[in-house]
Amino acid sequence: MEDGALALDRHGLWEETPPSPRLALLQSRASAAASELHDRETSVTVPRMPSPRAQGQARRTSKARAAARRRARRIAGLIAVSIALVVTFLLSAFGSGSSAQTQTRPVPANRLVPAGQPRPQVVALRGSLRLQLPIDQSRVTAIGYHAAGGGALALEPVGRQANEGIFARLARKLFGGVNHGLTYYQLGGAEGPSTAALDVGAPPGTDVYSPVDGTIVGITPYMLRGKEYGARIDVQPTTAPGLVVRLTHLRPDPALTVGSSVAAAISKIGTIIDFSQVEKQALARYTQDSGNHVSAELHPAASLAIP
Repeated sequence: MEDGALALDRHGLWEETPPSPRLALLQSRASAAASELHDRETSVTVPRMPSPRAQGQARRTSKARAAARRRARRIAGLIAVSIALVVTFLLSAFGSGSSAQTQTRPVPANRLVPAGQPRPQVVALRGSLRLQLPIDQSRVTAIGYHAAGGGALALEPVGRQANEGIFARLARKLFGGVNHGLTYYQLGGAEGPSTAALDVGAPPGTDVYSPVDGTIVGITPYMLRGKEYGARIDVQPTTAPGLVVRLTHLRPDPALTVGSSVAAAISKIGTIIDFSQVEKQALARYTQDSGNHVSAELHPAASLAIP
């Protein structure tokens, strides 16, 4: 020691101990990682903010799609309702039709005796001419129209056709039509207008009354296959002197003469005769008997001829 102080040998100064190989390796790796992180460029992609115009377009598109869905639902609902209505009308039309009846039971006894005068009721028209029902309503079995030749004119039925087709029934249901008056059947026929002959069914022996006000201008035998079956009675209407109403399938009343004046639904002109053994009568498809009837046709007076 010199001057009372601790003196260190200059050769004994602190020397740093070199790191171990393991530590040097770790430090080298850490330094390399830090350098790599420092050198690497980092970036983050941020979505672009939608513009206000794009947001408005999206809202409009969403509203349009919602409106389209609502319209589609409404259209589907209307279609379903329409189908239901059509089915209902079809069922109603089918239900309102009448099918051909068969003879399943005897004719009621009260139809086997003569009846009184019918209530005034128009059954057919031709312009201003009105044909009244010639049989008492309680004795009528069925009413039918069919084609007839020989110059017979078409009649306009008053009432409803019971055996009309499904499309005609549907059209009447949809658009309306004549639902009052008598029910009648279309019987067919091969020649002339389809409504030229009017058949009013009733049992044999039923009284027949004049269908128009007028004058008897002819009472002639009604011939069929060379045999006489009752008479043909021609009535000239007062309101239409250029026409003649021709009635057949009846026996004339003994008091009736040519020139006699008759009143519609009041004056008796004859009685129905039985034609069941003479011909197959089309009206029988819709009655409970053989279809006996009185037949009426309308002809121009100029064509009136004696058979």
